[in-house]
Amino acid sequence: MNRLPPRALAAVSLLLLAVLLPSHEASAREKSLQQQLVGTWSLVLVDNVLPDGSRVRLYGAEPQGLLMFDGQGHYSLQILRGGRARFTSSDKNLGTPEENQATVRGTNSHFGRYAVSEAERTLTFRIDHASFPNWESTEQRRAFALTGDELTYSVPAPTTGGTGAVGEVKWRRVK
Repeated sequence: MNRLPPRALAAVSLLLLAVLLPSHEASAREKSLQQQLVGTWSLVLVDNVLPDGSRVRLYGAEPQGLLMFDGQGHYSLQILRGGRARFTSSDKNLGTPEENQATVRGTNSHFGRYAVSEAERTLTFRIDHASFPNWESTEQRRAFALTGDELTYSVPAPTTGGTGAVGEVKWRRVK
């Protein structure tokens, strides 16, 4: 069996990389934005940005969350305050008013269907059910940016934070 000399083997390897790498990148570019969102995302930050530029960490310094998009247009989103205190009772129905209030303030979840506008670069959550009942059966539209494995979107009118606040939510793709 004839073997290629090391230099020829290296040259062939580089040639293959040169041919295959651009086609992989082109393949990623050919996917629609909606197709690029499909998968599981882990929460990086969820802040309100106030008119003066200051930030409010709505779910603490280390928020926890998961966002999943499937290929058929369904999504599920959960955001939790990191380090939440446990209830005194093992029965959630026996939570004190303070425990229940902390849980509501430290939780945001909703699920339903989603749509992406390529032209406007917007993501629309069509919410079936939510931990905040006022969002049920509503559409929440978000301007978004997708850069590599990072998804960032803005919330133009967050439910907390006052007039002029804009929410910023950042996710990282789970590999």
